[in-house]
Amino acid sequence: MSSSGPSSQPAFAMPSAVSFRNVSRAFGSVRAVDRLSLDIDEGEFFAMLGPSGSGKTTCLRLIAGFEQPDDGHIEIFGETAEGVPPYKRSVNTVFQDYALFPHMSVGENVAYGLMIRGVSRAEREAKARAALEMVKLGGYELRRPAQLSGGQRQRVALARALVNEPKVLLLDEPLGALDLKLREQMQEELKALQKELGITFVFVTHDQGEALSMANRVAIFNEGKIMQVGSPVEIYERPRSRFVADFVGSSNVLPPKFAAAHGGTAYWTSLRPERIGVFAPGTLVPAVQAHADGIVTSINYQGSATRFCVTTDEALLTAETPATAARYRQGDGVRLIWPKSAMVAMEAET
Repeated sequence: MSSSGPSSQPAFAMPSAVSFRNVSRAFGSVRAVDRLSLDIDEGEFFAMLGPSGSGKTTCLRLIAGFEQPDDGHIEIFGETAEGVPPYKRSVNTVFQDYALFPHMSVGENVAYGLMIRGVSRAEREAKARAALEMVKLGGYELRRPAQLSGGQRQRVALARALVNEPKVLLLDEPLGALDLKLREQMQEELKALQKELGITFVFVTHDQGEALSMANRVAIFNEGKIMQVGSPVEIYERPRSRFVADFVGSSNVLPPKFAAAHGGTAYWTSLRPERIGVFAPGTLVPAVQAHADGIVTSINYQGSATRFCVTTDEALLTAETPATAARYRQGDGVRLIWPKSAMVAMEAET
């Protein structure tokens, strides 16, 4: 979990896989990472999620050793990381562009790190075969990267990182170059592989659905800071700020006056579109629910769901219903109904 100061864990507690304490990194006048504190647990699938320029990739590069902090302290399994070169850290990185050597075979690519370390040819070939089996590419040792699909090249990059037996595997938007179907397949494979190996995965992405579906915990980054860290359910269901509510999925961000008038509290409040039902005007509303009447201003069909934008006297609200329930048209009067409990008060407006 994120923290504002040094850990107060008991002396006998196991160290975190990765620990940041008040870490900063600037590039000129831009503070890419700004006094950030964070603990990532051993064996965790941890996602760093945020828009471009939010600091998540810089954090990954600080863990890998490709960047050094200007201030603060980083530990990897209790050992100081500052000044330690990448090849001496118990981490490995999988990049979005794969970074495979085109003139080498698949087997040689996977075994390259072992060769640099002086491992014997027989041992590194055996380990490369085992790593390729692990990522479902057994028998591909003699092929060249150009002969592989994008998904296969991604698996080779993964095998090359895993063959060195890192304690922490860093994944820098590794699925970004894949088409949707293959991305979804690789998401499931990565989750299964992490569970099988039990090592720490730190995954950087700007894709909200990817982070929510894969990670045990998610950190939301913005302007070099962590806005919230928690389980996918906590992040989605209980956003602490307007930024988190807007960035993770979509949300109706309700001003305090509107929230209080509809059974909530007088704070900025998040209300997810899928919690709002669209009904005929005058529909009876139980006491545990809130409602607002308005006019449908736009309709967006999204396959499994239909999204309505509805203008009320007080606000513009977005509701999402199953596509089969979409029986209203633009210009129709409707009554929006939602559980009062679906309104989540936030700690910060921004």
